[in-house]
Amino acid sequence: MFRKMRRWKQEISREECVRILKEEKRGVLSLIGEEGWPYGIPLDHWYCEEDGHLYFHGAKEGHKIDALRAEDRVSYCVMDQGFRKEGEWALNISSVVVFGRMRPVEDPEQARRICEALCRKFTDDEEYIRKELQNSLPRVQCLELIPEHMTGKLVNES
Repeated sequence: MFRKMRRWKQEISREECVRILKEEKRGVLSLIGEEGWPYGIPLDHWYCEEDGHLYFHGAKEGHKIDALRAEDRVSYCVMDQGFRKEGEWALNISSVVVFGRMRPVEDPEQARRICEALCRKFTDDEEYIRKELQNSLPRVQCLELIPEHMTGKLVNES
């Protein structure tokens, strides 16, 4: 069902993929949009170690929500900041692509936990987090990406 990585020598381990998903704050969610047009959107994410799922938040309506109602299969791509080997100009970047199905989170307590975890990826300011949850949580739709396949690779830009 899913292709094997063509450049298998560049493949990174599942553990490295999970590390990238945990550490990086953003990626691009790709969906099948209106009339079959691809739709990619940058999003913040939280990787939950307990269940291995990715979680997101956003508006309760819009292009993303409409696309998900029509087709729940998605992919999500995350890249790290990369590194340069001493004396080299080329950047070495690791990326992860997660394929899976995405669904809305209906449980209010789970949504609160997701939103709090997402906030904590950006700040440890408890007052900000409290206000953000109080003011924004009622207007937020959380989404759960249940992975079915994941690949990652390290690429040298040279």
